[in-house]
Amino acid sequence: MPTYTVTIATGNQWFAGTDDYIYITLVGTERCSERTLLDKPLYNDFERGAVDSYDVRVGEDLGEIVLVKIEKKKYWVQDDWYCRYITVKTPSGDYVEFPCFRWLVDDKEVVLRDGRGKFTLHMQFIIVYCRRLRPLTNKSAVLYRWKEWQPGFPMSIDANRHKDLPRDIQFDSEKGVDFVLNYSKAIENLFVNQFMHMFQSSWSDFADFERIFVRIKNTISEYVMQHWREDFMFGYQFLNGCNPVVIRKCTKLPDKFPVTHEMVSVSLERELTLEQEIEAGNIYIVDYEVLDGITPNSTDPCTLQYLAAPICLLYKNAQNKILPIAIQLGQTPGKDTPIFLPTDGQYDWLLAKIWVRSADFQYHQTITHLLRTHLMTEVFAIAMYRQLPAVHPVYKLLIPHIRFTIAINTKAREQLICECGIFDKANATGGGGHVQLVQKAVKSLTFRSLCFPDMIKSRCVDSKEELPTYFYRDDGYRVWEATKSFVSDVVNIYYTSDEKVQGDEEIQAFIKDVCSFGMQDFDHCEFPKSLKSREELTEYLTVVVFTASAQHAAVNFGQYDWCSWIPNAPSTMRRPPPNQKGITDVNLIIESLPDRGRSSWHLGAVWALSQYQENELYLGMYPDEHFIEKPVKAAMEKFRKQLAEITSTIKRRNEGKKLPYYNMSPDKIPNSVAV
Repeated sequence: MPTYTVTIATGNQWFAGTDDYIYITLVGTERCSERTLLDKPLYNDFERGAVDSYDVRVGEDLGEIVLVKIEKKKYWVQDDWYCRYITVKTPSGDYVEFPCFRWLVDDKEVVLRDGRGKFTLHMQFIIVYCRRLRPLTNKSAVLYRWKEWQPGFPMSIDANRHKDLPRDIQFDSEKGVDFVLNYSKAIENLFVNQFMHMFQSSWSDFADFERIFVRIKNTISEYVMQHWREDFMFGYQFLNGCNPVVIRKCTKLPDKFPVTHEMVSVSLERELTLEQEIEAGNIYIVDYEVLDGITPNSTDPCTLQYLAAPICLLYKNAQNKILPIAIQLGQTPGKDTPIFLPTDGQYDWLLAKIWVRSADFQYHQTITHLLRTHLMTEVFAIAMYRQLPAVHPVYKLLIPHIRFTIAINTKAREQLICECGIFDKANATGGGGHVQLVQKAVKSLTFRSLCFPDMIKSRCVDSKEELPTYFYRDDGYRVWEATKSFVSDVVNIYYTSDEKVQGDEEIQAFIKDVCSFGMQDFDHCEFPKSLKSREELTEYLTVVVFTASAQHAAVNFGQYDWCSWIPNAPSTMRRPPPNQKGITDVNLIIESLPDRGRSSWHLGAVWALSQYQENELYLGMYPDEHFIEKPVKAAMEKFRKQLAEITSTIKRRNEGKKLPYYNMSPDKIPNSVAV
């Protein structure tokens, strides 16, 4: 009687083991085994971290084992079970691996394919079989439903609370992503809880902000505190701060920003006119037009809050420093919208720069961070779960990079950006302004704008000779190319021709789901609905991996560095932007900046958001062996070596720098959006 030895590995997560009944059915090319209970007498099966083996005896040889069906039935008290993988040893001594890496809950059953992601004619039959079977087993389309959280948003998961999510995508501990708890802990650890009740109480002067700052410092944040008033620091942040994605080369001054040569001539160093400096490529611009018309936070009737939509002109001087030379705090020029200049009074100029920094903070948090990393990664993740089986090579490639993203976003909608959520406590775009801002920003979100090289080139900032200190760009290019090379290696292992891509129904369904449902077929988004070549698939998957890893790291983990000194990144402003020159003094600036309570919430937020997860997995780390094929493991090793070289290059460049840039260093890039 042929005997098959089945080995099952249970996960190491808390409560990963189970006392429930586990049944297995082996599906071969010739026949199927009987449904078999896996149980050893007087033995505690399927404990956390255990690797258990069982014999499955059959009447006749099953042929090549191509599928395994696992069923979990309640024994006494329902408990979840995390299965890492299953290995089947055949009577001839061959081993067939079936990666699982998922939770089985509520009397669930799963059908697993052979882990070798082969695309033979025989396997195509199995793929079709599995696709027909999955709606009755994994229920992917039912478990992962699209929902429009707000009109005009990219679609999100249909779940109101973290605990409503499918078990496979929940955090191991919900407490670890409780925003209220984490922010409260951060505020307590920063020793600013004494100021939390002082929501309408202003600080006395700039030095007073140190009362919530000096207890925890790091190199960059302290340097920012010391130099934040200086023009070079203001300009440098557009290149390597938290929001290095808005600066663009100015090829023509917009009519709405009537800066003249006479206004800025004292700031120009090359004996050229302003027009000549523009032609020479030395003038840059930042325009926060998207903030125009956004409703300011009005959730606190005792404190009026204000927003502005500034335009800032920047000049690259002879030392290649980027310096501000003109600021307009609105989109409509005129008597009540003066153009502020470095030659104005020191407080006029300082307040104008503070308003730009506050606008940049709103843009960064809502558009650069929330929309373009968190929400977009969630779209890719939901479509992947809906359309790709766990054995599909693209599923195995992407799964480490969407880990916990749906969970963190669901928790954010539950506690952070919801009505009366934490976002309302300190941010000028709270109370609904952040929703309006996303709705406006989605209209300029295209697929090509998520491709890092295209995004850089579209702003005409791709020349290293012209902007030699744009480290975000330089490091981003390196990480993008290494990631694309790795993705290309994996794609070419499984797809031997463009026709294989075109004929992969699951991949085409994934791509279409992203565009037609996740992005709601928005006319302006220009997301592809199908892919025709391996090159197109490689670029598409590189966008997914890069957005979830490198891009999110670049705009998230530097928040404490750049935003902990409140005057450098005010989360709200309590006085309207000045409509004339000569009226600003220190008192007006202090009264404009966040009060003590809002400053405390802001500091707690940027601290909490800048922290890495416990047991973080960084780019190139793949401890769950979804891939079992040697060529893919070789590609992973090559990828890790490339990332290590990039890390070393960045480390050498940063040596001795007062402002080191490390947000794109691979050893500081988590695999996924999980915070």
